Amino acid sequence: MAHPAEETFEVTKPESEWKAQLSPAAFRVLRQHGTERAGTSPLDHEKRPGAFLCAGCALPLFSSEAKFESGTGWPSFFQPLPDAVRTRSDRSLFMVRTEVHCRRCGGHLGHVFDDGPPPTGQRYCMNGVALAFEPRG
Repeated sequence: MAHPAEETFEVTKPESEWKAQLSPAAFRVLRQHGTERAGTSPLDHEKRPGAFLCAGCALPLFSSEAKFESGTGWPSFFQPLPDAVRTRSDRSLFMVRTEVHCRRCGGHLGHVFDDGPPPTGQRYCMNGVALAFEPRG
C-alpha cells in the first residue's frame, strides 16, 4: 500500500485546478484527507439505482446494488466496482485504519472496515462529498 504521493495516477492536476473544480468541502476531503460530519450527506439516503462516482474525476466507484444502511451517517457499501479503488494504511488519530482512495485520481474517499454485511463482510464508509451520483437510465 503505497502512499498516494508516491503513486502515479491517470488524472493529475495542480492544487489550484483541484481548488477551482471542487467545492471547499470536497477539496478538503478528496485532496486533504478530511472527513465530512456524519449525517450531512444527502447521498447517505440515496436509494435510486445507479452508480456512485468519484467527485474528482467521475470514475464509477460503487454500484447502488452494493449500498446498504450502516447507521453510521455516511454512505456505506459492501464492495467497490472492479479496479475502482486503492487502499493504504492510515495511522492518523492514534489508530490504524484502512484508507480508501480513487485509483484514477488518488482522491481520498473514506475508510473500509471489517464490520459490513455479507457477502464481503466489509463496510466501505465513504464521504458523500467525495462522491457524485449518476442515476441509471
